[in-house]
Amino acid sequence: MTRKQVVLMLVAAVVLAVGWIGFSRRTGSVGDYTEVARQAKIRPDYTGTVIPVNIAPMNFVVQEEGEKYLAKIYGADEKKAITVRSKAGKMKIPKGKWKKLLQNNKGGQLFLDIYVRQDDGKWRRFEKIVNTIAYEEIDSYLVYRFIKPLYNWWYSIGVYQRNLESFDRTEVLHGRSFGNGCVNCHTFLNNRPDRMTMGIRSTVYGSSTLLAIDGKVSNIGTKWGYTSWHPSGELAVYSLNKVRQFFHRIRMEQRDVIDLDSALVYYVVDTQEVKTISQIAEKDRLETYPAWSPDGGYLYFCSAPILWENRNTLPPENYDKVRYDLKRISYDMATDQWGQVETVLSSQETDKSILLPRITPDGRFLVFTMCNYGCFPVYSPDSDLYIMNLQTRHYRKMPVNSEYSDSWHSFSSNSRWMAFSSKKQGGLFTRTFFCYIDDNGEAYKPFVLPQKDATYYDSLMQTYSVPELLAEPIEVSSKNLAQAVRSTEKIEVNMPLTGATPKGKLTEPWQQERE
Repeated sequence: MTRKQVVLMLVAAVVLAVGWIGFSRRTGSVGDYTEVARQAKIRPDYTGTVIPVNIAPMNFVVQEEGEKYLAKIYGADEKKAITVRSKAGKMKIPKGKWKKLLQNNKGGQLFLDIYVRQDDGKWRRFEKIVNTIAYEEIDSYLVYRFIKPLYNWWYSIGVYQRNLESFDRTEVLHGRSFGNGCVNCHTFLNNRPDRMTMGIRSTVYGSSTLLAIDGKVSNIGTKWGYTSWHPSGELAVYSLNKVRQFFHRIRMEQRDVIDLDSALVYYVVDTQEVKTISQIAEKDRLETYPAWSPDGGYLYFCSAPILWENRNTLPPENYDKVRYDLKRISYDMATDQWGQVETVLSSQETDKSILLPRITPDGRFLVFTMCNYGCFPVYSPDSDLYIMNLQTRHYRKMPVNSEYSDSWHSFSSNSRWMAFSSKKQGGLFTRTFFCYIDDNGEAYKPFVLPQKDATYYDSLMQTYSVPELLAEPIEVSSKNLAQAVRSTEKIEVNMPLTGATPKGKLTEPWQQERE
């Protein structure tokens, strides 16, 4: 071999090497690597779960030591993988490519290969992370209350809506627009924003309820509690609650809430009347958390005996022995006639307090929360979610629970997705999680609401609470809602009950505040 041939071979080798490096960079290849016999640690924990086909990019952070990071995300065809690189481990997935990938692989698996280059320049590849892409979409909007974990005053409280297909967030109503008041208890009809109510508390404008029907906003001159719309949209049942907050000296969650007196009433839209019946407003019992069956034939609610004589003492005697039963009562919309109350599940059977019943829109399953006592599970670390087959009445604890509070749930309009509140990320702050529920009522591993910045939750000191799924966005402007709060025009109603309604001005607002 001549010297010229040797030189040409060396030049060709260099060209091939440079070409391979360029090719590797274009295709996302890392060259030689060492296999690691475990999955990489990532946060949030988007592993081994079922995700909606229309969810926003599930950005994450790789929690492994290294100087460079690469992730390949793909479905059935690895050649069409999305490649994401990072020097710090924060993986931001391109929205357009992500959306196309999910649509092309719905019903199939989503794979994630993670590579990390160490300080010595050598790459490691971790075991493949596998998720499943559901056929069914989740309702596109989440409405939630965004609040600091307050103890004694209203401050910076707002209700927001988030587009789950992107990271767009808009303000529905904020307390700053009416004297730093409180806004809560947002309720909708059949996963749609056409009929909406929100509770208002303000030291300046008093307590009232905003009612928005087909874009027109009215102010009802009384505070509604927990509310459920009849599927017809012609009436809404709501609770009257004398809720008070108090504090424990020693325990992880010092806050606690007691309902000193409560009852259920219902508002008829056309006549603007408030009615009730003795079966849901007994003087010696606490009735709360109404929830209609999807066909409107039954009202489910929670009921407990009042165990104290004085309904103003805080905390009352035997407060930690109050346990709610799950009840229901039949209703005929055509005649406005109610049946007799029957017990669906007794606290004597469960030895726990049964709260927050919600029925899947297909009418097959009922999910509820149980905790050791009382009416406010978000402050009880022992709160867990349970699911009941309404045909067999068999119920079981859901696998989505954590060692901390899990509660406050709602369903997508197709019954396949559940949003719920959980403190599973450390026990202090409430976040919104989602889980897939299949046709048999089996729930799959939950995942937290995705954010554009994967480190968003690391420093967030506000809580997400009362998550409600909507198929469409709320179109009523926050300006119009705030104007209705400040307006002197109110729908005056005659209350059939006053015993459960706190009287006078809110001179002790810290007793009214809760997540």
